Amino acid sequence: MKIYYFSDLNDFIKNQKSLLALLKLLIFLYLFILSLQLMGDSLRLFGSEFSRTLIETTTNPVIALFIGILATSIIQSSSSTTSIVVGMVAGGALSIEAAIPIIMGANIGTSITCMLASLPQISRSNEFRRAFAAATVHDFFNFLSTSILFPLQIATGFLSHLSGYMADMLSDVGGLEMLSPVKAITKPVSKFILENLNSYFGEGSLFAWFGLGIALILLFLSLKNMVSALKTIVVSRAKEWFDKYLFATAIRAFVVGIILTMLVQSSSITTSLMVPMAGAGLLSLVQIFPYTLGSNIGTTVTAILAALITGEVAAVTVAFAHLLFNICGIIIWWPMKFVPIKIAEKFSEFSVKNKAVPVVYVVVVFFVLPVLFIYIFN
Repeated sequence: MKIYYFSDLNDFIKNQKSLLALLKLLIFLYLFILSLQLMGDSLRLFGSEFSRTLIETTTNPVIALFIGILATSIIQSSSSTTSIVVGMVAGGALSIEAAIPIIMGANIGTSITCMLASLPQISRSNEFRRAFAAATVHDFFNFLSTSILFPLQIATGFLSHLSGYMADMLSDVGGLEMLSPVKAITKPVSKFILENLNSYFGEGSLFAWFGLGIALILLFLSLKNMVSALKTIVVSRAKEWFDKYLFATAIRAFVVGIILTMLVQSSSITTSLMVPMAGAGLLSLVQIFPYTLGSNIGTTVTAILAALITGEVAAVTVAFAHLLFNICGIIIWWPMKFVPIKIAEKFSEFSVKNKAVPVVYVVVVFFVLPVLFIYIFN
């Protein structure tokens, strides 16, 4: 029997943990793909009447925008929101024009996690000032990008046109057929679930509702566990490198934000990770800003993966629109980074003087205003 020294045993335990995390990742990746397949199949069963009602509800782009903010604020995952939207577009229950504002809203809603991560430091003024500025700079970038690109999209439809062109190009070269083997191992399972639900509930659309419910549960469960597994594999090992090597230049920080968020599939985690480091004074706001921009690009991978799995051109169009929205925002605001950085700094200074401001801000901006606007414009 082999005798392990302490260091060898420690390495073995770490490797075991990584292997288990990898196995967990593969299992829940399959469940994630299955959830998208089941969602699309369930939505198609509702028929044209359900689709028409849902599309009419989100025809107003202002309502769609605030639905995206509210939904993402509640579930604290833009990946979940965008995956649901992609699944609904693939299932024909949501139009591209209605989906794009929801995606924009999801970009805003995802920054709530960062702000919640900064609140535990609220009793330590200097730490909180730095941490809250790091949290809100992500928020203000998304607000500023939406303030320009949302009306531009409504007026010209430029995101729809550009992303549609990209999706058509991918379809023409056979890119949408790449994941057909993956789809082949989820389609029979989805069919099996719906057939059994149909035999249990009989005629009507009740079984389709249960199918949709199962799909959403699988989606949330799989994304949560995928993020957990990836966090074990990636984030824990990368954390010690952040302040030493990965933020030496703005471009490097930007690329790190993209890669790390692609791997973890959660901008909420990768951006929230910076908040305590900013609070401790290890990273400056100027260093963190390009990293958050990169994380915005990285988080679009989940929706693109989900769209490619569906094989629907409309779904891929929406996913590319999410990517283009973030790229356009970066083109506009990175050269003028002083604007979101200065707003974040001033707002955090004001919040330190009145500790109720951050709490009120989170409640009003992410919950009260979206509900109010949805009610007014509906």
